[in-house]
Amino acid sequence: MKKIKPLAFYLPQYHPVPENDEWWGKGFTEWTNVGKAQPLFEGHEQPIYPGELGYYDLRVPEVREQQAQMAKDYGVHGFIYYHYWFGNGKQLLERVANDVLKSGKPDFPFCFCWANETWSGIWHGLSEKILAQQVYPDEQDLVAHFEYLLPFFKDHRYIKVDNQPLLIIYDPNHLNDGDPHYISRFRELAKENGFDGLYVMASNKLRDDLDFKSMGYDSKISNAFQKAWIPYIDKKEYISHSQYYKNRIKGLIGIKKKEQPKVRIQDAQAVVNDLKFEESNVPTYPCILPNWDNTPRSGYRGIILANNSPEIFEQQVEKAAKYLENKKDYPEQFLIVKSWNEWAEGNILEPDRKNGFGYLNALKKILNKHSRNE
Repeated sequence: MKKIKPLAFYLPQYHPVPENDEWWGKGFTEWTNVGKAQPLFEGHEQPIYPGELGYYDLRVPEVREQQAQMAKDYGVHGFIYYHYWFGNGKQLLERVANDVLKSGKPDFPFCFCWANETWSGIWHGLSEKILAQQVYPDEQDLVAHFEYLLPFFKDHRYIKVDNQPLLIIYDPNHLNDGDPHYISRFRELAKENGFDGLYVMASNKLRDDLDFKSMGYDSKISNAFQKAWIPYIDKKEYISHSQYYKNRIKGLIGIKKKEQPKVRIQDAQAVVNDLKFEESNVPTYPCILPNWDNTPRSGYRGIILANNSPEIFEQQVEKAAKYLENKKDYPEQFLIVKSWNEWAEGNILEPDRKNGFGYLNALKKILNKHSRNE
């Protein structure tokens, strides 16, 4: 019986970069949205506050060491660093990974998720503004991309499956439309550099019933949580931000009574009750979400998964572990956690001031239970 290996998505946007300074103001980081968040209704728990690690800066090596040690202590096998390569050599937020590679620290497994999507201002109400366009220009750029990744792939900490570096693709459709041969060329380059290929995994962005095998993927991250959640989101028991202002104008001119805007809110327990992991036509690894509230980024356009708790998260871990028990033919028992530190989406495994180590303890509890059963 293979050991369950939780991998947690890791956001590197906790240090200033020139582009964010230009777009959002000097010194912008993910903490900017977290700190300025406001409660949007009575009982809304915003802002949220970091716990043990405080408002950290990821340029500080000691912070990265603390995160890795904490993750290791509670059973997380490795981090999935978001990687931003927009084409034509354009990168963003690459400093953290570069520092990790150069320093050799922390001594903790990692891999990349290539977040191959265009950056727009949609998080901040500027959806028409393109900040960084995702393109796949030519073979030269593809090779340059691989050559950038190669030193990471060769690092002993980089997560591999049967001598194949693990690379997650955030948006398989976007890549397929932009360059359907990208993955096969990457595999060839990996073999030319001493690997047995690449182990390419599609993210949880797309449904599980697509033909990922013919798209060139070895595996995918389950979309089951979104599938369980969508029926609740689609009830649309809320007033949109734009509709609120239309109603407000009508109210001012005496046509309609002024109404307060409402946020889309769903109950976490209801979603988790409906959560059911299913296979696609490639090995499908379960994905669990400890919590979600992206109103710090999106305001009234955001979505809240309400009444979260470590106990409800524990139920998710148990479902995922039981699913993996029946997947003995999988090359690894990966359990994907979204996310380690997406604070402005209220999507965190790291300790916060309210729950402390509650979510980490829930993960460790179920992992220990299933390791004893092996």
